[in-house]
Amino acid sequence: MRRHLVWSSGAILSLVIVGIAGALSVEAAAPQWNEAAAAKYLDGRQSDWQDWDKSQRDHGTVCASCHTGASYGLVRPFLHQAMKDQTQSPPEQAFLASLKKRVTLWDQVQPIYNDADDGPGKSVGSRNAESVLNAIILSSYDKPSGHMSALTRKAFENAWALQTKSGRDAGSWVWQNFALAPWESNESQYHWAALMAMAAGTAPDNYKSGPKIAANLTALTGYLKSHYAAQPLLNKIVALWAAQSFPDVLGTNERAALVAELDKLQHEDGGWALADLGPWARRSDGSPPEKRSDGYATALIVLVREEGVASPTDAYIAKGIAWLERNQDKASGAWTAWSLNKSRDPASMPGHFMSDAATAYAVLALEKAK
Repeated sequence: MRRHLVWSSGAILSLVIVGIAGALSVEAAAPQWNEAAAAKYLDGRQSDWQDWDKSQRDHGTVCASCHTGASYGLVRPFLHQAMKDQTQSPPEQAFLASLKKRVTLWDQVQPIYNDADDGPGKSVGSRNAESVLNAIILSSYDKPSGHMSALTRKAFENAWALQTKSGRDAGSWVWQNFALAPWESNESQYHWAALMAMAAGTAPDNYKSGPKIAANLTALTGYLKSHYAAQPLLNKIVALWAAQSFPDVLGTNERAALVAELDKLQHEDGGWALADLGPWARRSDGSPPEKRSDGYATALIVLVREEGVASPTDAYIAKGIAWLERNQDKASGAWTAWSLNKSRDPASMPGHFMSDAATAYAVLALEKAK
């Protein structure tokens, strides 16, 4: 006997509602940001930087740059993992070739900046800064494999050899200063010393435990600890990142106080503003720095807190992640941040610098949250 199914209008409506709800849940679970678009933006900006006449250096090399290159070097190897694509783009290949060439020819290449052309102290500051950037970038590229290359070890050795050995700032590096906050200004020495500690502490092959660098790390962490109280919030955030590998850098009370202060500065929209993280009341052209939530401040805070003191379910971090997911520019793939130094034309080369870093850190924070 054949059985006939009789569907009531109520049953049909219930199925429709269930179907819609299921579709909505799938949509809600779908990624809220575009990895491929971010990679395209970052590669494109690296290509633009390499083609810019002001980035060109001797031996056919290019300045790595604190904003575009350093942040690119931190994130690009992790995007390969996330996207399951190990093919390096042409700009990435050129970026690494230039950097590796400068490390290989370290005793032959000229400093990125020099006293004669750029002012007193620029040769030393530039050399110090480049050595640290090289070590940070190359160690980031080594992390996916779990092993440190010989060239990365050489980059670290170059940096340790230039580390300040005595005086109030022993353990840090003399940093290039063009009065360009936050990476080439008065506060930059501490900022990059903390990033160097993060890189050394997370480098493959348990690099931080090597006896050859024990004295260097003692001096570095001692500097970070003793100078912490005087730092702007931005630098304290990076010190918290370093403290994940070197707990002595920050005490329990300092950690708790920093997190509490950052919680108070979170905007209603879930983001943070870089202008709130330091003493930047006016830009050189007289204009106030942008006070809106930006990609760099939000991503850095989310990333560093994800690394050690909070989980993605923490209410403040969850709001920050949601802000990042909402605020990737769909046309460019970038996250926006603004210069602390002057009101820049967003279409100019320097007008992109803060967004270059914002995009790199946003990707790191969002990948960490997965």
